[in-house]
Amino acid sequence: MPAPTNPKKRSLMPSGPLRKKLRAAGHHLSPVLQVGKEGVTAPVLHALEDALRQHELVKVRIGTESPEDRFEAAERLSSGATAQVAQILGRTVLVYKKHPEKPRFEPPG
Repeated sequence: MPAPTNPKKRSLMPSGPLRKKLRAAGHHLSPVLQVGKEGVTAPVLHALEDALRQHELVKVRIGTESPEDRFEAAERLSSGATAQVAQILGRTVLVYKKHPEKPRFEPPG
């Protein structure tokens, strides 16, 4: 699947069955992490990595006072935590990183 041509969508993972499954599972989640007025900082990325290690799929809320727009914040979150963005909906970003031992959404391997 080719990469998205829209610059605002470049941080999203490619469409497919996995992304569809992640978006469905993420619908019922509450945001675990919030990006505030400082933007995406090292402590935010560290907290995101911890949350991804525990939950594998995490919803992050981008506050209105954040200096970055939602697409910039999503790109920094995905690259800083070496994760994938499954969805950007409003000011909420759904971030996924496969669990190394017990993956819930992908077969192990």
